[in-house]
Amino acid sequence: MSESLVTLEIEKLVAGGFGLARDDAGVVLVRGALPGERVTATIKPGKGVRQGTVVEVLRRSPDRVDGPDLPTADLGHATYEAQLMYKRGFVEEALTRIAKIRHEVEETVASPSAWNYRNTAQYLITPGGFAYRERRGNDPLVFGKDPLVMPEIQAILEKLDAERLDPATEIAFRASQLTGEVVAAIIGSGEPRQYLRASDHLMDAGVVGVSLAEPAGKRFSAGVRLIAGEGEIRERFGNVEVSVSAVGFAQVNPQAAGLAYIHAAELAGRGDHAADLYGGAGAIARHLAPNFRRVTVLDTSKEALDRGRQDVRESGQKNITYRHGDAARFSEMGADVIVVDPPRAGLDEAARQHIQHSTADRLVYISCDPATWARDVGELARYGWKLGTVTPHDFYPQTSHVEIVSVLER
Repeated sequence: MSESLVTLEIEKLVAGGFGLARDDAGVVLVRGALPGERVTATIKPGKGVRQGTVVEVLRRSPDRVDGPDLPTADLGHATYEAQLMYKRGFVEEALTRIAKIRHEVEETVASPSAWNYRNTAQYLITPGGFAYRERRGNDPLVFGKDPLVMPEIQAILEKLDAERLDPATEIAFRASQLTGEVVAAIIGSGEPRQYLRASDHLMDAGVVGVSLAEPAGKRFSAGVRLIAGEGEIRERFGNVEVSVSAVGFAQVNPQAAGLAYIHAAELAGRGDHAADLYGGAGAIARHLAPNFRRVTVLDTSKEALDRGRQDVRESGQKNITYRHGDAARFSEMGADVIVVDPPRAGLDEAARQHIQHSTADRLVYISCDPATWARDVGELARYGWKLGTVTPHDFYPQTSHVEIVSVLER
């Protein structure tokens, strides 16, 4: 069956940035539409909820703007004020529909920068130039300018010739808003000597360090080797400075993340012992440290833990301990406050059970996915936890992604 062209009335915006509409055959989720609009859209046939893409806007929302048509900016066609409102709505809808809880959600905390905020990016290297890895179709989308990345990354891109990076297949960048420096990781099979020409080209373009990462199903899991210059640069998140690399995890919007970390520390309050689960290099833990006698960071990434230990040694903070381990095996810590910032999949059943049976009476839950957060909050509420402040934070302007900072007590 081929795609069909239909005219639809858009009722509301739902998670993923889709406009929800209905026709005689049921619900349709339309990419590129806004609430209150009348649009024509191409609809893909298939089982379940059908999806489509706007072809023409017949009645325009007052919130619509002319944004870039990019797979990385799926809300770039809405004003930034409207984006903040929609994201609050995503959290409200998840609480009501999934957690079965009616609860006040604060207004979304805006990112200090709505464009050019990303300090990291990863692109395919193609014969036609650099291309987005995230794409709606099957073919790479070659671009000339990326409006979401920091100017320092864009300046490097404009000096690079993709052909001179051969035999690399992808490239990742990390920039620092603190120092303005950029490090890169080229991704490809083979020995470092095969990439010396590519490394020299990157260093000439202005990066301060180049690493080589083997291709892997899980990002950067097959090993990383430093070829030239520095492997890490310094960045500020809220009240602390941390080391970041082109291959290690760190939030892509340091200014927005810093606001959330400060907020999370305020919700955590004061006490004897705080446990920061899924803590990575400990940016959140270091915000907790002034208000607790001791803080324990738990994570499964050795790379992140090593960076965190080094950062703490340099900062002089004495009350933070880093431990390698799974969040589902922390009960012996005896914490009175737990902070969690899990991956998109949220807390697994074992982690929720350990939280329930822990000594903690306060849980600060930071999430990047309203659906899994609401699932976990709903279950914790059934265990007897009471949901307190819920605040969306915007780490990803021009996209449908939203972070949540919340607190539960018992």
